[in-house]
Amino acid sequence: MNVAEQFAENLVHQRKLADLSQDELSVRASVHRTEISQLERGLRIARIDTLVKLAASLEASPAELLAGIDWQPGETRHGRFSEPDSRVAGSRER
Repeated sequence: MNVAEQFAENLVHQRKLADLSQDELSVRASVHRTEISQLERGLRIARIDTLVKLAASLEASPAELLAGIDWQPGETRHGRFSEPDSRVAGSRER
């Protein structure tokens, strides 16, 4: 499951727990109802300010809306920058 889908599932769950319609949530959170709909369908990802508004309006923590969403960093590659090509550097000198 991707981030948008998991957030959507969490948002719908929290909204239903709060017994709110999308319209009621949109008024409480000062977020347009179509955005609530798009978030709940996984078509958008909430900005941080929207996440905070939604959580407060649902009387939930931001962590509850982010439950199940995680990320694993990629591998660390050790290396170094390549040396500049002397032909390119020399062509800039006049």
